[in-house]
Amino acid sequence: MAGTTEGATRPVVQRLLATATRLFAEQGYDRTSVQEIVDAAGVTKGALYHYFGSKDDLLHEVYGRVLRLQQDRLDHFVGQDAPVEQRLRDAAADVVVTTIENLDDTKIFFRSMHHLAPEKQKQVRAERRRYHQGFRALIEEGQRSGVFRDDTPADLVVDYHFGSVHHLGNWYRADGALTPQQVADHLADLLMRALRP
Repeated sequence: MAGTTEGATRPVVQRLLATATRLFAEQGYDRTSVQEIVDAAGVTKGALYHYFGSKDDLLHEVYGRVLRLQQDRLDHFVGQDAPVEQRLRDAAADVVVTTIENLDDTKIFFRSMHHLAPEKQKQVRAERRRYHQGFRALIEEGQRSGVFRDDTPADLVVDYHFGSVHHLGNWYRADGALTPQQVADHLADLLMRALRP
């Protein structure tokens, strides 16, 4: 029975998130009403409030699912039995690809994060900080072992890479000259060159 309930639940949640993401991207978070979301998703307000306490919760989940994906991927790279430079390069490229693959979600979030309630903003900052700390730990591991130069603070290196990642929504176009993987490879290579002794 639990499998049936989960199967029935999942499409509603996915439909709400997909619809909210599309409407937030097209109209902006603040100009999209709950009624528009439920009408476009073909569900009732009751269904929305059953799964999400508010429109705020929808916005939080739009970004939260990308962040969880990226954290899982980073944990995978950190835990691999490979040289630190390979693990860092793989992680650096992966965050670019996963950001591009979820570009609407990340654009919406960076444009609308200030609409979140203060406690949700605090939670998101903590989740992002955890990701950045895991990434920084790889850099510090390489610096300690002499694989990476250590004259630039690891925090600055993290900010350098993620500054590029967070601006992808401003310039990346799916019909542009570079594929997501090519962009990822270029940015990861720039990072690795900056760290080379």
